[in-house]
Amino acid sequence: MSTVRHVAVLVGSLRKASLNRKTALALAKLAPPSLKLQIVEIGDLPLYNEDIDVAPPAAYVRFRTEMKAADAVLFVTPEYNRSVPAALKNAIDVGSRPRGEAVWSGKPGAVVSVSPGAVGGFGANHHLRQSLVFLNVPCMQQPEAYVGNAGDMFDAEGNLTSDRSRDFLQNFINGYAAWVEKQLG
Repeated sequence: MSTVRHVAVLVGSLRKASLNRKTALALAKLAPPSLKLQIVEIGDLPLYNEDIDVAPPAAYVRFRTEMKAADAVLFVTPEYNRSVPAALKNAIDVGSRPRGEAVWSGKPGAVVSVSPGAVGGFGANHHLRQSLVFLNVPCMQQPEAYVGNAGDMFDAEGNLTSDRSRDFLQNFINGYAAWVEKQLG
């Protein structure tokens, strides 16, 4: 029996009907048995401030604990102004502190950028990868996942409606499972 890897999924969009959350949930359903994907919520994290980190708020403690327990991390993000949303950048900052206790180091990662536009969040995807280098998160290079025209992928209940999209996401999550296993052995 193979090891089940626990994957923390960070969704950059906080919107209730987020295409990114729908994509994250679809990936969790498509994941092979070797991966267990779980969304780690980031919307309740106060903006990172070293002053309040002296006595960390409960949301910081919860987030850091959940992230430390994960074997790997998957970022599913929209693109805001050619970069990542503030909530996602804040979560990265909260997880990188206190100095020497970062939750990120060595966790195999991947980025999926999701957009209703045609470009598929290319700018956010690559901007996020810059931060992952500093955080020592080995990031899967292939297959890449820039999901454009995502508004057409789901029905009203959030189910994938396109076989082409399902096949694309299945290929991605299978590649990620192999990447995680290669990194963690």
